[in-house]
Amino acid sequence: MPLRNKIRPDAPTDRPSPQSRSNSARSRTLPVAALSSWGAARLALTAFFAVDGLLFAAWVVRIPDIRNQVSASHGALGLALLCVSAGAVATMPVVSRLCLRYGSRPITVASLALLAVAVPLPAHTHSVPALGGVLLLFGAGYGGANVAMNSAAVEIVSELGRPVMPSFHAGYSLGGLLGAGAGGLLAGTLTAAQWLAAAGLLGLAVTALAGAALLRSPAAHPVGTASAASSSSSSSSSAGGTAAGAGRLLVLLLGLTALCTAYGEGAIADWTTVHLTDDVHADAQVAAAGYVAYALAMTTGRIGGTWLSERLGQHRVMLLGGFTAAAGMLLAALAPVVPLALAGFVLVGLGLANLFPLAIAQAGAVGGPRGVALASTLGYGGMLIGPPVIGFLADATSLPLALTTVAVAATVAALLPLAVRRH
Repeated sequence: MPLRNKIRPDAPTDRPSPQSRSNSARSRTLPVAALSSWGAARLALTAFFAVDGLLFAAWVVRIPDIRNQVSASHGALGLALLCVSAGAVATMPVVSRLCLRYGSRPITVASLALLAVAVPLPAHTHSVPALGGVLLLFGAGYGGANVAMNSAAVEIVSELGRPVMPSFHAGYSLGGLLGAGAGGLLAGTLTAAQWLAAAGLLGLAVTALAGAALLRSPAAHPVGTASAASSSSSSSSSAGGTAAGAGRLLVLLLGLTALCTAYGEGAIADWTTVHLTDDVHADAQVAAAGYVAYALAMTTGRIGGTWLSERLGQHRVMLLGGFTAAAGMLLAALAPVVPLALAGFVLVGLGLANLFPLAIAQAGAVGGPRGVALASTLGYGGMLIGPPVIGFLADATSLPLALTTVAVAATVAALLPLAVRRH
């Protein structure tokens, strides 16, 4: 079912809040200005997604250098990466409450600034505990930024009435592609410290410019606010309670879909270069090209995500995408030569491209900001637990075998939308 059919204005029986009445009045009196400002907000938010992807990729392509710098085994590196998860998981619930209180846009700006400041720090560590400490801060900025950005994006999706969420995530993938490509090309020229410092400065510059545009734009009406209040006021009604319970279950299923998808994204982001270097015996530039191939495929898939969703339906896109990603991951993990491994990563990128953004968008349509927060927390939790889990499994078995768990997660992500559709 296209997202435009799921995101609708609050029912006439709901009592609009003063904020929604003022926003509606402003839209009626200044339609042209509102349309222009929404265009600026969408472009600015896309820039935030892009710089988020760029900063994350800037870190990803230098993980082998940082690993050697701190003399970490697979398991020790997995523990350090677990600190990213800890920082993000601790921050995400706080950020969701801040978004509800102050609005998602200023929190987006603050979180991206924190992430840009944290990116250069891993290059200045010389032990696993020190690396884990700075990755806590990195995780806080990364997790907070993604909850805030997705909350802001769902509001814009609601205003436009079209399933454009994949376009925002295409910005993230494009940023990741640029960050990985530039990082690979400059791997032999710039040290890890120089590269990460340059990425952090670029992140701060984009945050300042895009943040000014985003904050100047009229704020969007949070999705589901009025309906949530209506559900709360009628909680004594058994029908209202049943509907609320079904809504929570639906958001949970969508969050689990995001978790399984993001598990694969996080594992590929942090272990692709290590896998290609250690197991397929590629050099540093070719190893970086593996992540570039994955990011390029994901960007392409997300650019076409809105078109595909409107023609095939969101659930069908998610089902086909999950199975494609599973097949691609098996090829990438078990291929003995670089060309086959790269082809596998391309299939993974195409398959995973729209699973996460469509799951987050549908959760926002059902549960409003709290639905976005829950699904985003589960989703990015999956992204952040994936790398350490892969690390522990790699020490216990082998890295290629550990990476096949991504195929299992992608299969689950393909099947969960069937349960969502029944609800």
